[in-house]
Order: sequence, then structure tokens, then C-alpha cells
Amino acid sequence: MKKLISLLFLMFFAIGIIAGCGSEEPDNANTDNNAEDTEQVEQTEDASFPVTITDGTDQEVTIEKEPERIVSLIPSNTEIAFALGLGDKVVGVSDNDNYPNEVADIEKIGGMEFNIEKIISLEPDLVLAHASSMGSAEEGLQQLRDSGIPVLVVNDATNFDQVYDSIQMIGKVTNTQEEAETIITDMKNEIDDIQEKVKEVTEKKSVIFEIQSAPEIYVAGKNTFMDELLFIVNAENAVEEEGWPQLDEEALISYNPDIIITTDYTENIVEQIKERNGWEEVTAVKEDQVFDIDSDLVSRPGPRLVEGAKEIAKAVYPEIFSEE
Repeated sequence: MKKLISLLFLMFFAIGIIAGCGSEEPDNANTDNNAEDTEQVEQTEDASFPVTITDGTDQEVTIEKEPERIVSLIPSNTEIAFALGLGDKVVGVSDNDNYPNEVADIEKIGGMEFNIEKIISLEPDLVLAHASSMGSAEEGLQQLRDSGIPVLVVNDATNFDQVYDSIQMIGKVTNTQEEAETIITDMKNEIDDIQEKVKEVTEKKSVIFEIQSAPEIYVAGKNTFMDELLFIVNAENAVEEEGWPQLDEEALISYNPDIIITTDYTENIVEQIKERNGWEEVTAVKEDQVFDIDSDLVSRPGPRLVEGAKEIAKAVYPEIFSEE
């Protein structure tokens, strides 16, 4: 009997040892699995990089890793970056940046002629340039490239589809593709909403868009952002010329627009337009239909163009958009 008890005790003890050894195996396995999981997460986070993209000058640009320090050389790029949620990564902006308010506290790197040494000192891993300034900026941008800083030249957008391309481009190189698509979808929905409201307009208002009202008068002609914005709100661009022509007052009077919109920053510019000699019989002046709209809303190719469209819509068809 004692032998039987001793035998049973030894059997249970042996089973305990085996069980103990078995319980250590999963702990080691879990450690290994955790290490593998961590490695997989890191690989997933870096999966979208390096990124190779064709920029606004048709050059291939490769971004090796997700940018953490961004310098923007033009306000439209800055506004797109902030809309994408990248504000905390923007370490340098141009002297002309004024939106959003946070840019006031960000290091300035110059205007059209940017400070190369200043940019390099900020240690960016991405510089957002713009195709519109390539004529004067190419040499400086090459110096940045030669110093090892990736430079992305964003396309010079002249219509909404190209603005969407700009947003997608910046989204792709900053790993914010989903945010970019959300912004684009929201913009398209708001434009659709405006067009839905004005589609019943049968008598379109004619508009002159003065981008500079003094001392010389420059206007927005065909195939410009302003022209597309007028099309969106179902209004007519009274100007027949293409681009941004300088027109004399006689030519403008002959157009006799229903509405004049100015984006000139000159103080009291609306009153100055109304008081022009010989303009008393121009419909827009006679009926007090001269409006000043923030130039930034209608000239910067970014998300706020929709706000510009709304401001134009209110000026042209206040009876439709009075509650906007």
C-alpha cells in the first residue's frame, strides 16, 4: 500500500513538472509573437514609403520616409497641409502666409525669394514648392535638393480638378491620402450644392472681376479661377479676353456689367470704383452692385476656394443665398 502511494506521488510530481515545462512554452511563444507583432506594426506604418511621385514639373520625386518636418514656400500649399491635419509638422512658411492663424507663430523663410540658409537650418524632410514660381526658384530649389532635402513641386492649378490633384499629391507624400479624399469629396459636395441652388436661374447676371482696381485695372478673363467660379454660380463673365488682361476704363464701361467684384486690397476700393468718372450709367454702379471679396478665397488653389464660390454666389444672387 505504501509503495502504491509512493508510486502515485511520483506520478503526480512528474506530471506537475511536465505541466510546468509546458506552461513555460506558451510564455516564450507569446514573447516571440509580441516581437513579431511589433515588427509587423512597424512594417505596416512604413508600408507606404518610400513614395515616388511625378510632381508639377513632370519630374519623379522619391520621399524615403513619412515627413515629420515640412517647409511650405507658398500659402496655398500651407493651407492644404493644415487642412490635411499636418499643421504640427509645418516648421516653416512664406512671409505671405496668413491662414490659418497658427502660421503667425511659424518660422518665416522669405517671400518670392526664399532664404535657403534659413530653410536648411530648419532641417525639413520635405519642402513644398510650387510650379508657379519655378521661373525664379529653380536654382534655389536645386540647392535644397543638393543638400539632401526632398523637394516636391506642386502643380500650378488653374481649375478645380487641378486643385484636387494638388491635394492628392500632398496627401500621398505625407501619408494623408484618406484625409485628402475626404477634403475633395466635401469640396465637390459643396460645389454641387451651390449649383443645385442656381440651376433655375434663367437670367444670368454679368460680372466683371477686378483683381486690381488701381492704378491700372486688371480683370479676370476666360479660363481663370474666377471665370470657373462664375460658371459654378451660374453667372456670366462679362470680359471676353483670356487670362488676366489689363483693360482701359472705356472698354470696361462698354461691357456694362450687372455686378463688379473687386479683390483689390486698396482701402475704400468699393467707393473709389463707384466714384469713377463716366461710370455713373454702368449698371453695377447705378444699382449699387459693387462688392469687395477677399482675394485669398478666390485666388489660392486650395480648400477655401469653396468659400470663395459661396461669397460670389451671395453677391450675385443674394435672393437665393441670403440665408447662407
